[in-house]
Amino acid sequence: MPVDGYGLAPGLRKGYPGNLTLYVTVTCMVAAMGGLIFGYDIGISGGVTSMDSFLKKFFPDVYSKETADNSTNQYCKFNSQKLTMFTSSLYLAALTSSIVASTVTRTFGRKLSMLFGGVLFCAGALINGFAQQVWMLILGRILLGFGIGFANQSVPLYLSEMAPYKSRGALNIGFQLSICIGILVANVLNYFFAKIKGGWGWRLSLGGAVVPALIITIGALVLPETPNSMIERGKAAEAKAKLIQIRGTDDVEEEFFDLLAASEESKKVEDPWANLLQKKYRPHLTMAIMIPCFQQLTGINVIMFYAPVLFKTIGFGSDASLMSAVITGIVNVGATLVSIYGVDKWGRRFLFLQGGTQMFICQVVVAACIASKFGIHGEPGDLPKWYAIVVVLFICIYVAGFAWSWGPLGWLVPSEIFPLEIRSAAQSINVSVNMIFTFIIAQIFLDMLCHFKFGLFLFFAFWVVVMTIFIFFFLPETKNIPIEEMVIVWKEHWFWSKYMVDVDYPAGKVAGKGDF
Repeated sequence: MPVDGYGLAPGLRKGYPGNLTLYVTVTCMVAAMGGLIFGYDIGISGGVTSMDSFLKKFFPDVYSKETADNSTNQYCKFNSQKLTMFTSSLYLAALTSSIVASTVTRTFGRKLSMLFGGVLFCAGALINGFAQQVWMLILGRILLGFGIGFANQSVPLYLSEMAPYKSRGALNIGFQLSICIGILVANVLNYFFAKIKGGWGWRLSLGGAVVPALIITIGALVLPETPNSMIERGKAAEAKAKLIQIRGTDDVEEEFFDLLAASEESKKVEDPWANLLQKKYRPHLTMAIMIPCFQQLTGINVIMFYAPVLFKTIGFGSDASLMSAVITGIVNVGATLVSIYGVDKWGRRFLFLQGGTQMFICQVVVAACIASKFGIHGEPGDLPKWYAIVVVLFICIYVAGFAWSWGPLGWLVPSEIFPLEIRSAAQSINVSVNMIFTFIIAQIFLDMLCHFKFGLFLFFAFWVVVMTIFIFFFLPETKNIPIEEMVIVWKEHWFWSKYMVDVDYPAGKVAGKGDF
């Protein structure tokens, strides 16, 4: 069958009976709350590191540099390796735990990985909330990272496997929505906790992470396991009963047969990690590496980690910088709802391409605004109110573009394209690459801001152009394709088809070649 354009295959359809049941909707909403822990941490760390009381206690050198002279170079005033290590140590831990989580998720199921994630995150939150020394902060961050590694490994897989294929995009993006809600809640709490007299509000901000940790921990205890995971662990009869329940129909024979076939294939794989290197998995491995890499090179974590610091750096007061972070958080949540509405209607590629274009334009405008006022030396003088409004406006438009494209789709697309036999290992690659680049950018951002100055936004704008071109040419459309049938989109793709020559279509069916 000819492919339309660069990877679009609108004629491919294999429909399983069943509807989006209330049971699945509630189940996926509970599971998606695993994103709260990731989002809360992203939001809380940036706000806490802009609180004077926190800096005075743990990072006095940063505080003294910040307050010593208001005329110093604004680009470099927050540059501290200790401060960035506090932020980025979490992501090294998440990288490590995501590899372990692959084995746990495959061998013991998705639920147990979610449970581990919640418990470890809870322990880290308590240590951070009661921290007295920098080493306690970093130990807490490491435990938080272990929790995030387990949750980010298991939750997107869980959602993609539970959801009916026509609603898979919207339900999976619930994970990103939870991340955005976590960021927003963290920003709001930072704004109010920063006003507490005595300067101990940062303890409430850090310790408050216990709440989202308990939500995912309790959720993991009550959620059902996915049929895919049950079959993978030899519980075929239970899996069929669960499939009937979640699809709301007894007519599940075809989908159940495909799940069994996928499981039989996965059992032939002795080492899923080595298996990833096979030629037929080249497109999957490429996407597992490039999509999370590009997601971080959008520059979004520069905005979300350091939004209060960034706004403070470009001349906003402390309260104003925290409120600006709240505004971007609200935009983030609203735009993610747009993605939930449109991802299964407009498709993944449309959102990727539109969002990339929007982010590029906004990054260029923000770079021009900062360049015009700060110049090379980073001494802006008095900043007019209209300037602040323009910067916040374009940052919000940028955040919206990310929140309906690379934000949710960076988790959705990898989780839905992997065959069962490599799914856990490939998802670990996805999470690991995400955490590696998150760590690198978190670790070097303040140093890059100091040296690149306003050019930092142009640096990320360049990568947005690269990733948009990559999506246009190399990512096929995956909307409305059953997860166990995804091999079709690669076999019919103009570029990836050459790697799929030894791969049969599932159940011998292709559009126009079998019973659809």
